[in-house]
This record gives sequence, C-alpha cells and structure tokens, in this order.
Amino acid sequence: MIGPTGTVVVPSDGSPSMSLSAPGLATGAVSGRSQAGSDLIVGVLALQGDFREHAEVLRSLGATVVLVRRPEELATVSGLVIPGGESSVMDKLSRIFGLFEPLRAAVRAGLPVYGTCAGLIMLADTVIDGMVGQQSLGGLDISVRRNAFGSQNASFETDLLVPQLGSAAVHAAFIRAPVVETVGPRASALATLPDGRCVAVEQGNLLGTSFHPEITGEHRFHEYFLTKVTTAAFRQ
Repeated sequence: MIGPTGTVVVPSDGSPSMSLSAPGLATGAVSGRSQAGSDLIVGVLALQGDFREHAEVLRSLGATVVLVRRPEELATVSGLVIPGGESSVMDKLSRIFGLFEPLRAAVRAGLPVYGTCAGLIMLADTVIDGMVGQQSLGGLDISVRRNAFGSQNASFETDLLVPQLGSAAVHAAFIRAPVVETVGPRASALATLPDGRCVAVEQGNLLGTSFHPEITGEHRFHEYFLTKVTTAAFRQ
C-alpha cells in the first residue's frame, strides 16, 4: 500500500491498451475551440493506453489537444487527461521520459487532471496491490484497488447515476478496472455501483473514474472536466 507521497507495494489494472505511436495522432496539437468560445489547450498523457480516444472526444468538444510525452509539452497545457492502460507501465514510462516529477508538481500546483481507470490509479494517494516499486502521482484523497473486478473476461458495462451530470444515467464500461476502496475527507464520491463501491470521485481540480466514458460515446465527464479547466484558468 502507499501513502500520500505516492509509494506503492505488491501484485494489473487495465483498460484498452494502445501503442505509444497511435496512427492518426502525432505529438503536438490538434486544433479546435472550446464550446465556451475561448481556446482551451488540454493535454492527454500519451505514453501508453487509449490516449487517442480521449483526444478525439476532447477535440469533438472544441478543445485544442496536445499529446503529452515530455515536460515541455506538459508546460503548454491548461488541463490534462490521464487515460486508461496499465498504471505500472505509465509509472515506468513517465520516469523514462522525465515526466513523473513534473506531473506530480503540476498536480500539486493545481493543474486540472482527469484520470480514467489507470489514470485514476495514477492520481490516487494510496494504491492497494500495486506492482513492487510502483508509485502514483497522488492528489486524490482516496485508496484504490487495481483489477478489483478480475480479469479481462470479467469486464462489464452498466448504467450509473451521476447527479452532477444530470438525471440521465451514464453508461459505463469497466475493463480490468480499479475500484475506490476508501474516500478521504478531501475527496467526494460522484458515482457508486449498486453494491456501494465507489467508481467516480472528484477533489477540487481533480476528477477520476474507474470506467471508460471515452469508449462508450459518453462525453459528459469530459464536458464536466472542461468546465474545471475553464474555471481554473491554470495557464492564465
């Protein structure tokens, strides 16, 4: 288990995994305009995982998207999405690319960040059953358990009630997903399963979901995140 500094212990979360160089999206910016009418520059951590899907959703909502693999790219964005994938691999690659400490510093400085699946694990203060030596960025006052629902074959979809997003249910896809085991006093639960397990949280400028709205056509979490980016005005 890890504490608020982000150090982890012991046995893989999951999400749709993609190669580092996804076809059709190169490192850099994909132009667009925010629905609020002003430019929003939002990064997607593109070290591993389904970053391309997140980039497409953000672009469809009018944001300018930067695929972030290096500190100089991180320094240009007003918000960041950490996609699903394999959290232990993201941890290792972030160190190889010199991104881990800049990412951690940006989270602490108030950069709005939305993490899905592995991204939620990366933002958790405490990770249960992590790989030996794995660390998280921290920021969310929660503990998460990796692969809480079992193997890839145990993946499932369900509808969730998320009052902050309106009365219509959110259709959620869980793929080797983590679950939030405890929610600390600084964080708030946004959605739970029928058995009471928490699968979506927020804390200030941080947002996290166990599931993958980017692959089910559900854009309201991304829209909600973009309101955080607009309100925070982090680079202004």
